[in-house]
Amino acid sequence: MPPVQFATPSAATPELPRQLGLVDSLSIVVGVVIGGGIFLVPNLVARELKSTEAILAVWAFAGLISFFGALACAELGTAFPATGGQYVFLRESYGPLVGFLCGWSMFVVARTAQVAWLAVTLALYASYLVPLSPLASKVLGLAAIAVFTAINYRGATAGAAIQKLFTFAKVAGLLLIISSAFLWSGKATPVFQHASSEFTLGGFGVALIACVLACDGWVQLSFVAGEIRNPQRNVLVALALGSAICTAIYLLANLAFLRVLSIPEIAASNHVGADVAARILGSAGGALVSVIILISIIGTLNGCFLTSPRVYFAQAQDGLFFRKFASVHPRYQTPGFAIAAQGLWAAVLLLTGSYESLLDYAMFVLWLSYGAMVAGVILLRVRRPELPRPYRMWGYPVTAILFLAITGWFLGNMIVTRPVPSLAGLALTATGIPVYFLWARKRTAVEERAVA
Repeated sequence: MPPVQFATPSAATPELPRQLGLVDSLSIVVGVVIGGGIFLVPNLVARELKSTEAILAVWAFAGLISFFGALACAELGTAFPATGGQYVFLRESYGPLVGFLCGWSMFVVARTAQVAWLAVTLALYASYLVPLSPLASKVLGLAAIAVFTAINYRGATAGAAIQKLFTFAKVAGLLLIISSAFLWSGKATPVFQHASSEFTLGGFGVALIACVLACDGWVQLSFVAGEIRNPQRNVLVALALGSAICTAIYLLANLAFLRVLSIPEIAASNHVGADVAARILGSAGGALVSVIILISIIGTLNGCFLTSPRVYFAQAQDGLFFRKFASVHPRYQTPGFAIAAQGLWAAVLLLTGSYESLLDYAMFVLWLSYGAMVAGVILLRVRRPELPRPYRMWGYPVTAILFLAITGWFLGNMIVTRPVPSLAGLALTATGIPVYFLWARKRTAVEERAVA
């Protein structure tokens, strides 16, 4: 079968208008990356690392690795400022099959399962404020999916407005807790603490995995690159500045936690943020943290609807997904069907409970795609040196190689420690191979009829 060719958009190909500015782009990066991880991961890190220096070092290193990945994404995003982002990057680097499998795994496994999990988690934290029955929690989760589907269906600017509002609210809430901890007049623990147990690379590695996962989400800005104004500038600035802001907030939050709680107390707490806030602000502190986590989840959930459906839209435009996914709403100028389909599939996963397993399976595949994307920077530098690159990855090739080394170690560790979900994720992704050839054959047949 001849290879699938991809034409540049023409008048016959519906496009999404460029309506998103720099602040919108920045709010996507910060709003998607900062979720509930900063309240949960410090506990896991403190179990492995027993000194302040090691704890701060692992967070800084995770932020640096994510920053390098964001810089690679910026080079590709400014070279290919098209809707679909990572799907487009992999398609251009390795061909349509690899790009298709990335998008296929996002819809079937990764991003829709992420939406379902966020909706369930939102209902869980809402129940801390208002007691909810299991049925009411499920209804609330479904309602959240429906609301954010509707908001983003009606316009990218509406989704971006919600994203900016909740990103500002979550950052303000975190800064409130951080500043309260530093201004707290109670009996504080020494910020720089040490324990008798020795530092181990194994412990640092386990902590690094948790921190890197807490820094995840920057790649989703690339999904809406085709709707960002002046993408050659704004994609780079939003990815670089957004990653730096998230890392700075994470480091400040850890310093704040360490000022109020000792490392053994953090290691023993399953709700570090709530315990810190309760000690500083009293009984209202725990409720405040629950509200901030709710706001964080809402920002991330909205970001998923604002970004991920653009991948399925781009695939469908290439003739490699259901044709309806490529449609642009005539009034709202959004990939309305793709947004609605993601909401519907996420609701099914929530009702069946299968999102938990799928999200577990997706982690290996997601990081495999990140590694392939950064390797694509190197590949395209060799194969297509003439390609216009408004931005070139800083520190190349060292930064790209370091990201790939960490990613390779991360994936190898997952294969060893969690072989079943890792291999299951690969198997689910591989189900897209026969589907790809069916769609490719159909596209070829359509093109041949058009020529005839």
